[in-house]
Amino acid sequence: MIAYEVVSNPSVTSLLDLVAFAPQEEVGNPQGLVSILLKSIFVENILLAFFLGMCSYLAVSKRVDSSLGLGIAVIFVLGLTVPLNWVIEAYVLRPGALAWAGMPDSDLSYLRFLTYIATIAAAVQIVEMAVDKFSPKLYAALGIFLPLIAVNCAILGSSLFMEQRKYDFVQSVVFGLGSGTGWMLAIVSMAAIRWKLRTAHIPAPLKGLGITFITTGLVAMAFMTFSGI
Repeated sequence: MIAYEVVSNPSVTSLLDLVAFAPQEEVGNPQGLVSILLKSIFVENILLAFFLGMCSYLAVSKRVDSSLGLGIAVIFVLGLTVPLNWVIEAYVLRPGALAWAGMPDSDLSYLRFLTYIATIAAAVQIVEMAVDKFSPKLYAALGIFLPLIAVNCAILGSSLFMEQRKYDFVQSVVFGLGSGTGWMLAIVSMAAIRWKLRTAHIPAPLKGLGITFITTGLVAMAFMTFSGI
């Protein structure tokens, strides 16, 4: 059901276009792990540079505590699913990947999206059960947006970026954690700004999502200053 909703969603087409036009990396990318980490957090922030994961970002960023909890959940999911999807891609899906199993002519790359989504859904289910057990208040505050991480385009987009940029396993771990940290940084900073805006004099037509979109654009422009790193 989740796979059908994502694949049939027209926004997936724009996501694929976004990945296709993202900065290309050389095969066997030799760049340092610190560089990947800093780029994924600041320069190529998955939310503020590519605007992936905006739905839960706009809905949950009303409170700092809820934003922090969701951000930590996203870090865990990305830190788990990106390297796990790398392993599946390298040893199961890509052409000839099953040579170790005696099937050198295999090509299961057409199952890439379904496999990635299944991995993400499983990781989200683990996170949901853990949050429900150890922090019922946070679980109640996040509501429907916690299980909806499974269809968060930032999660799937990170796995697609990992594949497109030809990261190795260690680089994919760093990239997943960095992307999650960047997403958390963006949503927590927006939550803090929105908390301050509650006491600000905002024109009536801009209240709510209007001023939130404007602020998001300004924050994204501020993050562009990190492009010199």
